Amino acid sequence: MIRRKFFGLSAATVSLLAVGRSAFAMGSSIVSDVLASAEWIAKALSSSGYQADFTLTSLGEIDRFFDEHAPGGVARPDGLLSEDVGSRIFAIGSYVGETIRRQLGGEWIGDDKDPQAEINVSIKLADGSIIWPIQRAMKRFRNGPDDSIAAYGAALSRLSQ
Repeated sequence: MIRRKFFGLSAATVSLLAVGRSAFAMGSSIVSDVLASAEWIAKALSSSGYQADFTLTSLGEIDRFFDEHAPGGVARPDGLLSEDVGSRIFAIGSYVGETIRRQLGGEWIGDDKDPQAEINVSIKLADGSIIWPIQRAMKRFRNGPDDSIAAYGAALSRLSQ
């Protein structure tokens, strides 16, 4: 079951960026949901003309997607974020995280007992750093290009070298 009930995304909920990192990794249900969502959105993005091949270069396509479908942090009425925005942002954040994890190494960490597991799921990178890609996708949606996904991936890549 892909966990989407949390994402009715009120403004208060979007701004809630809790820092949770308790847990157990790959066997958790939230981690399974993240992996399934990343694969699903990669296919959906590809079928809509975006390069979604889990490379760091593809993170620029995520910025392009947000620019085209949520300019100024508002979903276009006729865009791909006009419905199911919460589950789609969760999936995009999952894609961002899985791309970074595949390129830099690391593991997903999630706590199924956390009522906000969808926000708090994180990645412990190979260098020991912890990142929260779902939160980053939420910030990109809300704040626009100032929270660039491509810049995020590039910065993490430089730090891990």
